[in-house]
Amino acid sequence: MINQTFEQLPDPMWVTAVQVATVWTEPQSARDIDAAGISNPTDIDDWINHLSYEESLALCNENRVQTQVLYGDPVEITAVKDDWAHVVIPSQPSHKDERGYPGWIPLKQLKKVAKKDWQTDQLAAVKLDKAWLESETGEKVMKLSYMTMLPVKSSDSLRTQVITPHGIFVLPTEALHIFPTEKGITKGNGNEIVKAVEPFQTLDYFWGGMSSFGYDCSGLAYAAHKANGYQIARDAGDQANGGEPVKFNQLQPGDLLFFAYEEGKGSLHHVGIYYGHGRMLHSPQTGKGIEIITLAGTKYEKELCAARRYWHNEGEQPA
Repeated sequence: MINQTFEQLPDPMWVTAVQVATVWTEPQSARDIDAAGISNPTDIDDWINHLSYEESLALCNENRVQTQVLYGDPVEITAVKDDWAHVVIPSQPSHKDERGYPGWIPLKQLKKVAKKDWQTDQLAAVKLDKAWLESETGEKVMKLSYMTMLPVKSSDSLRTQVITPHGIFVLPTEALHIFPTEKGITKGNGNEIVKAVEPFQTLDYFWGGMSSFGYDCSGLAYAAHKANGYQIARDAGDQANGGEPVKFNQLQPGDLLFFAYEEGKGSLHHVGIYYGHGRMLHSPQTGKGIEIITLAGTKYEKELCAARRYWHNEGEQPA
């Protein structure tokens, strides 16, 4: 996965230089209460925890936030306006821009790096909920999200040196999945897609969320697939237009379920991951946490409009 990322990027290129960079609709979309999310360094825990329900809901209802990118993720800057950069994100496919998901990030949250530094033989992906990036002397530097990916400089059974926008730092090897950059993460099956995000139950929903500090519905689906070597679109609408269509009586764990208003006939508004036995794992809405529910007897049973499969079993060819 992310193989195409480097092909379209210039040299030097720009990468995310904070634990999580939020991508805003416009530079003026960020509010004073969002200071901890648009600073460098960021404190995503502090930002999210201090937002009221109404302030969190406004990120969606007032169309303020588009998506997020993780530490070290490459972006392409397409314009600069004052202290903000308009970017596209190659690793997040979207119908909004064929180059990648578009939006605005504070320029101070990005850093220019040499392309060759990001093209090492191996990448390290954080496989735990969070992992602390440390200095060589063990000082905690930054709390990183699940599925943050950084180039590997060296690794042993205890410590892995990674290349970051701020130089060489260390992560505990036990917190990482290290894989060949050229091949990407080995593709998992549907059960492994479910297992990847099952531990995030009760984590609060966060609009635009693409990190283990808070996911939205399609962000959770994206992360589950990313962890298993599949790159899917960022938004639920685009996710529903890809993959292999699945009949409702042939659902398997790891399939994506899509829901639309007007009992499935209106506009699409939600995506969840089929868990098996008539259940769904999903990040429902602002004010609620990630949960596993039985579909029968809920509004989701009536709103179910489509199912798609992106995964395939070992030895099978993708659809």
